[in-house]
Amino acid sequence: QVQLVESGGGLVQPGGSLKLACVASGNLFSVYGMAWYRQIPGKTRELVACNTGNALTNYADSVKGRFRIYRDNARNTLYLEMNNLKPEDTAVYFCNRKTDRTCIGEGSWGQGIQVTVSS
Repeated sequence: QVQLVESGGGLVQPGGSLKLACVASGNLFSVYGMAWYRQIPGKTRELVACNTGNALTNYADSVKGRFRIYRDNARNTLYLEMNNLKPEDTAVYFCNRKTDRTCIGEGSWGQGIQVTVSS
């Protein structure tokens, strides 16, 4: 069972930036699709960005041009760089490892980390 540990969340003002990190246990990190999701209380968890095992990426329309997902396979770490943050980005962010190279399916989850965008 893979373990995913997120870090880097917190409180930031609108227009500010944060970088989330997710460290994964185990081997073969590079072969799996990895993603970030977010969830607001009372709402469905939504995909923010995904990075496949072939280094392809896709983003939710709401974050395109502001967020960047990337990975460091040597460190088993997935990142989400978030710029020009807006209050509507406030949510609990979850790291997710897929079951194969793609961005399809569910897989394993981290515990989540709070991001709050507020003045």
